[in-house]
Amino acid sequence: MRTYILSAIAILFFSASFAQIDRSKQPEPGPAPKIQLTKPVEYKLENGLTVMVVENNKLPRVSFNLTIDNVPAVEGENAGVSGILGAMLGNGTKNIPKDDFNEEVDFLGANINFGSSGAFAGGLSKYTDRILELMADATMNPLLVQEEFEKEKDKQIEGLKSGEKSVDVIAGRVGPALSYGTHHPYGEYVSETTLNNISLEDVKTFYAERFNPGNAYLVVIGDVKADDIKEKMASTFGLWVKGTSLKVSVPEPSQNVQYTQINFIDMPNAVQSNVYLMNNAKLKMNDSDYHAALITNQILGGDFSSYLNMNLREEHGYTYGARSGLNADKYASRFRAGASVRNMVTDSTVVEILKEVKRIKTEKVSAEDLARVKAKYTGDFVLALERPQTLAQYALNIKLNDLPEDFYETYLEKINAVTPEDVMRVANTYFKPDNARIVVVGKGSEVLENLEKIGIPVKFYDTYANEVDRPEFSKPIPDGTTAQSVIDNYLTAVGGKEKLKTVKTMHASANVTIEGAPMSLSAEMKYMSPNKESMEMSMENMGVIMKQKFNGETGYAEQQGMKRPFSDEELADKKAENVLFPEMYYTSEDISLEALTTIEGKDVYKLKVALNGKASFRYYDAESGLLVQAEREVEAQGQKITSTSKYSNYSEVNGVKFPYYISINSGPQTILMNFNNVKINDGVTEADFE
Repeated sequence: MRTYILSAIAILFFSASFAQIDRSKQPEPGPAPKIQLTKPVEYKLENGLTVMVVENNKLPRVSFNLTIDNVPAVEGENAGVSGILGAMLGNGTKNIPKDDFNEEVDFLGANINFGSSGAFAGGLSKYTDRILELMADATMNPLLVQEEFEKEKDKQIEGLKSGEKSVDVIAGRVGPALSYGTHHPYGEYVSETTLNNISLEDVKTFYAERFNPGNAYLVVIGDVKADDIKEKMASTFGLWVKGTSLKVSVPEPSQNVQYTQINFIDMPNAVQSNVYLMNNAKLKMNDSDYHAALITNQILGGDFSSYLNMNLREEHGYTYGARSGLNADKYASRFRAGASVRNMVTDSTVVEILKEVKRIKTEKVSAEDLARVKAKYTGDFVLALERPQTLAQYALNIKLNDLPEDFYETYLEKINAVTPEDVMRVANTYFKPDNARIVVVGKGSEVLENLEKIGIPVKFYDTYANEVDRPEFSKPIPDGTTAQSVIDNYLTAVGGKEKLKTVKTMHASANVTIEGAPMSLSAEMKYMSPNKESMEMSMENMGVIMKQKFNGETGYAEQQGMKRPFSDEELADKKAENVLFPEMYYTSEDISLEALTTIEGKDVYKLKVALNGKASFRYYDAESGLLVQAEREVEAQGQKITSTSKYSNYSEVNGVKFPYYISINSGPQTILMNFNNVKINDGVTEADFE
């Protein structure tokens, strides 16, 4: 009996415990830890150099970190001059030859490294004075001589050449160039041409203008006394002469594109594709959205458990890792999301990246995911505080980014205050898939065909971000095949020359679908040889909403009651074009056979057609002879875009074949035309074109 009583009590106690603690709900987070940061000892030398000292006696080491807060500047035709300067600095001084300088640094067991906007030195604290002297001498009296200049320039050129076959190197160059624009310091790139433009005098000028103490910070960390360092600073870096302040304005980065587009760079040697969605943003560390932006990016692609990585790596196995980034910068910011993936899943990766970006913009993040990310930030932040370098970096960030003095003391409080609503709001503010470039660097012959099937417009660029034509992955053209023989095969395939000569007019009607538009449209088209044409677009219950007419001499376009006569250029193009079977009228001077390539897995001949000083391209099925695709450049809203028409479902009308399905893609717009009736030599009069 006692056993039953104890069991009953245990059950009652167990039940009562669950009544008091509902373990189906996540516990409420506790208050953020109170952060109290030790501030560095700070002072400014007469030349403007700000010195910040963090004493730490745990190890007998010291480090010096010099940061010059220059406004980013475009190097233009001399792009790469900063890199050459950075490579030359720290290799001897005017007072100490290169070999002697390097030998002494090695003897001290120290490190001294320079870049174009700063330097680092570190070693045992017993050598503090000498390390500081060497660093200061290299800063103030660099050994900028012709011999070393030529060596460094040659190294830079060789480095460029070695990276030309690297997908990641090309993506790292083209992505910023397209996003920011090559007119912006973050978008310009170094080329062999710009490197060869640089002289030693250019390097010396850059040093004089950009390497001075007026806007510099020197952070000292380690086993030192702030007072002792202050005295030594006066006799070393205190002698650094303040140069003339260079006035630099940072240009605005390029605007985001007007519609989602794939920017493809062909790398024939690529074994994987680098795929990144990107758009410019405006985010600074002192913005109110900053902490929420950190959390939002972390959820999307900031760590292993992020949306992107769980999808692309864990669920689909496309990649070893997928990430996103939203950098905060006082001059220009950018959002990126993507991965390096196998060639065969390049198109699928694009689809899944867009899916996850849309998800974080439209679905509230779960409480579990939000709590996980906050916990990681809290843990990383607290651990980082154990390193003296962290305190110094935080103090420097406050200076460089115009942050409030309590920025890091309230950091965790603001991280923990982020809500699911904040995440969705920030995602919709900074992640812009509708205005994003999806930059894909990969092997076109293996990935491009499927990429084009996604339905997102594709533009093509070379490895230096210059727009180019679609790459051709041509096969050997059979002997005896010419542009004229391709045309002759087409004319035979659609009915033969003699039959086509009898076609004087055509009257066609079609159901029209504009992707993304809800309305139901229909079109009626009429043609009369040689160049008269009429098109009327109608909407149910509204009648004709758009029309175009050309009577052989004059013409116009009319939409919603607004009538616009064709320009002189448009009229010239219309007059030069034969609307019914233009292939009948091409001369040998008009056409050239460009390649034997593939479209949707089928071999096609690509012909270039030059009429009225303008080039277009037409693709003919190598087996059937039929026209399957045409491309031409058109102007829309002041921009030149490529309009691609695809032809299929050929059917015979009175012995002549016509395509009953046409897909037209122009920029972000895709129009589908499904023909239900085609008549020849019937129902068309001269009056139809007025």
